[in-house]
Amino acid sequence: MKYLFIHQNFPGQYLHLVRHLVRQGGNEIVFISEDNANVIPGVRRVRYRVPRTATETAHPGVRDLDIGLMRADAVAKAAQTLKNLGFVPDIILGHHGWGELLNIQDVYPNVPVLGYFEFYYHTEPGFDVDFDPEFPMAPEVIPLVRTKNAVNLLALTNPGYGQTPTEFQKSTYPRWAQDTITVLREGVDLELCRPDPKAAKKTLKVGDVRITPKQKLVTYVARDLEPYRGFHEFMRALPRVLDEQPDAHVVVVGGDGVSYGARLASGCWREIMLEELKGRLDLSRIHFVGKVSYETFRALLQRSDAHVYLTYPFVASWSLREAMAMGCALVGSATAPVEEFIKHGETGLLAPFTEPERIADAILELLTNKPLAKRLRLAVRQEAERSLCMASYLADYEKLIARLIKDHPTTEATPEKAESKARSTAVPVSAPKPRKVRKAPVKTNGVAEPVAPAKAPARSRIAPKKVTPSQVAVSKTAVPKPAARTRKKRPPSAS
Repeated sequence: MKYLFIHQNFPGQYLHLVRHLVRQGGNEIVFISEDNANVIPGVRRVRYRVPRTATETAHPGVRDLDIGLMRADAVAKAAQTLKNLGFVPDIILGHHGWGELLNIQDVYPNVPVLGYFEFYYHTEPGFDVDFDPEFPMAPEVIPLVRTKNAVNLLALTNPGYGQTPTEFQKSTYPRWAQDTITVLREGVDLELCRPDPKAAKKTLKVGDVRITPKQKLVTYVARDLEPYRGFHEFMRALPRVLDEQPDAHVVVVGGDGVSYGARLASGCWREIMLEELKGRLDLSRIHFVGKVSYETFRALLQRSDAHVYLTYPFVASWSLREAMAMGCALVGSATAPVEEFIKHGETGLLAPFTEPERIADAILELLTNKPLAKRLRLAVRQEAERSLCMASYLADYEKLIARLIKDHPTTEATPEKAESKARSTAVPVSAPKPRKVRKAPVKTNGVAEPVAPAKAPARSRIAPKKVTPSQVAVSKTAVPKPAARTRKKRPPSAS
């Protein structure tokens, strides 16, 4: 099979699929992206450049579209070069978020396109914008949110098929478009991400932090510590948790930037919340460890007595899936993305996002009720094995690809015949001359993961010793960055 992948941040959401196709052997894989140092052996990369930044004098609502159209032009030009060299893929896969696929059907009109639809923006209640009453939406933001869908809408009206990882994300798209979008649940490496029964019996070391077997551990993980992922409400739950559990420690993973929503005029949310809760927290038991290696991330979750995951009605983090696979005793926000993964009282405990007292109740319940915590741990791991199996995910992916190739209206032959014909007439794409490339880690949720697999894949996720904020890059699908909103003053919650 011949595959053409398109994603500005190679390999993006296609890491596991691409690795799988390389391991299969016999596949020709070409990946169009912007330049970065990530490497997957067996994949030919074609790099493009965006010629300029968005026009500053343009209306703020069309700047994303401006960049998206430039990406579409650059990708189409790269694809045309490939076609001129004889490369005709059987399937094209890419992310619609940056506009890169908008012109690809002009180059390959007879090749099916499977596009990744991540999120469709809304101004009405029930989604991320204006969800948090503490941060009311400024009137001037409303039209900017609508225009954020320009690339989405162009993609939806182009020929092709869609995929998305959750029912919630599919539900954000217009009803008229949902029939073309297939929910393909992303998998987790269940062998790598698994419970470690011995973790609670050993001292956990994270930098200078030491968590002994006698201490209880509460964990929180986000790419950046910010309201979209409930950091402010999590912090407000801690005074009571620490007061009632004197042997409890809290480890917080994440950077001080802003991945989603409006940027702060100055400072960071960690500083803001520490100032708000000044005098109410035992800071000797709260450990902000920044961004950590994937190995450390796994060790933390395997040792965790209560793992907290909160989010606006937005895209669920990969870390939630990984926490499930590692059998964490979970406290989640009662928001649609989390409710799709966690059932209250069955695989975890859910609490209202905006009620830190209820979040504290759930954390304390897991720390003090060992039979409940044990039952939830077993159940959530079983759910991960049922619904998040990597092998099943990859098999479903291949079945979807085969079906699209077979049913594509302009495809005259079966996938096997089409592949044979393409290989008999195509001139292989010349591999670029070898160059020294630093094998940088794939950038995910504040957790670094290398792209090039080691000899033993199950143990290959080793991050560099130092992870900087620049090593974190996933799709930024949040609303535009308007001027900082006016924050409503909130009375301190009772401790």
